[in-house]
Amino acid sequence: MFPVSVVIITKNEELNIRDALKSVEDAGEIVVVDSFSSDRTVGICREFTDRVFQHSWEGFARQKQKAVDYARGPWVLILDADERVTPALKAEIADIISGTDCSGFYVPRENYFIGKWIRHGGWWPDHTLRLFRKDRGRLEVRRVHEKVVVEGRTGYLRTPLKHYTYRSISDFTKRMDIYSTLAAEEKMKTAGKTGLFSLTARPLATFVKMYFLRLGFLDGVRGLLLAVLYSYYTFLKYAKTWEKQL
Repeated sequence: MFPVSVVIITKNEELNIRDALKSVEDAGEIVVVDSFSSDRTVGICREFTDRVFQHSWEGFARQKQKAVDYARGPWVLILDADERVTPALKAEIADIISGTDCSGFYVPRENYFIGKWIRHGGWWPDHTLRLFRKDRGRLEVRRVHEKVVVEGRTGYLRTPLKHYTYRSISDFTKRMDIYSTLAAEEKMKTAGKTGLFSLTARPLATFVKMYFLRLGFLDGVRGLLLAVLYSYYTFLKYAKTWEKQL
């Protein structure tokens, strides 16, 4: 048995969720918090676990915290519907939590874009804190880019989580509109007046950093596409912030 409580949030994820759940079907517990999906997501989830709960959407951080709160095990692993846990990662997790004094662990992610693992541009190793003691960790409430905050020491795992994100350019642009709006709302809490500098220099800096400084050009056409798309995302984020400040 994989000795952790795996928690997942869902909303219309019928294309992804079965493979995610199959990758952790031997977990001590699987908890799903669904935001009233209108497709087959809930039915698929119930094939793997009876701990499926439905709550109206309250944002990524609050939704994931609900799932963590339902977990009954001492160790929690947060998994997204487009991620997969490999046997090697499960073995490393089972081994390391058996005798550690750490409160949480950062997991590297292999991020795939249109079917290919992206190794540059800041996409690897993409460490994210996903494994933690339930009584020592919580989700920091933010509109976007939510993260786990733990009390105590943290460590790093070696084996990556597979992340099949952005299966197409259309997929990226659809989510870009949502995430840039959330990012603009988050920026409104702290941002000064947004002007021409943010609308011009920051998108350009994003492109230069991803494509040149972080060697995105080594990922070929995909590296170029990602640098352009992320620079446009940066532009949208600041453009929407500017619009909200009018």
